[in-house]
Amino acid sequence: MKRALAFLLITTVAVTAQTKGGPTWTDPDKASEENADFLVQGEYRRADTGYQVIALGKGQFHVSVYQGGLPGAGWDESTIAQERGDTAAIKKLIDGADRIERKSPSLGKEPAEGAIVLFDGKNADAWKGGKITEGFLESGSQTKQTFGDFEMHVEFRLPFKPETTPSSQDRGNSGIYIQNRYETQVLDSFGLDLDRKAWKEKPESDSKQWCGCLYKFKLADTNMCLPPLRWQTYDITFTAARFEGEKKVKNARITVIHNGVKIHDDVELPKGTGVGGTREEIPKGPIVLQGHGNPVRYRNIWLKEL
Repeated sequence: MKRALAFLLITTVAVTAQTKGGPTWTDPDKASEENADFLVQGEYRRADTGYQVIALGKGQFHVSVYQGGLPGAGWDESTIAQERGDTAAIKKLIDGADRIERKSPSLGKEPAEGAIVLFDGKNADAWKGGKITEGFLESGSQTKQTFGDFEMHVEFRLPFKPETTPSSQDRGNSGIYIQNRYETQVLDSFGLDLDRKAWKEKPESDSKQWCGCLYKFKLADTNMCLPPLRWQTYDITFTAARFEGEKKVKNARITVIHNGVKIHDDVELPKGTGVGGTREEIPKGPIVLQGHGNPVRYRNIWLKEL
């Protein structure tokens, strides 16, 4: 199915570091100044062909090529072609294509009436272990309050780690962990084909561990991950499991919209996902911004209980 997504230019802020996965940038301006590959990686379109260029580090790139347009913006869901090459080869491949910088149509969305504002950049009082860096909430935080049914809006930004292998769980790993049991993965999965077997290089992780997926349980319907250092959105509707006494009588359910495109439509969750599946389900629990040592940043987080 063809879907539309808004296109706009984005700006932001912040830091360069060296990690086990090679150099890491958390600020697009610094990345632009210090790494020429950052200026090449991204999305392009020529007529009815879309290109997603993934930086692999040291002047090497992988390109996913889509017929009809980009994912969520015209792609006809046919087989994704793949190309690899250096800067010169990739520039030749995309010659004549327009660089596209998309943003989610819900980016900057105001809290709904009656919503609980969990983070607006001013303080992290709603979070256990909440740490603010340059106005953004770091991963590795958990809400003090617990929740059952809700609608939630959250914005996140992935670091630029070009020398970390695409599909690696060290490439900007975090997650929205509802009740510390059901996880919608956060990871730099930009440009990856969710058909793991179609990927030319052997992936370092299962595709159900990639961005937008219900961790190790269900693939996203479309890979809507934008390039690293772009602000992205999840808009989540969650219905908690139902209990009669201590007996569960109805499974939890979840709908997820990633950057304006529905990637999970009222999916039934028979138990938690990943390690969360080993925990007994509960009617209410905290929201966890999972931390794995990666500098994933969050902002504009609010939730309306239903």
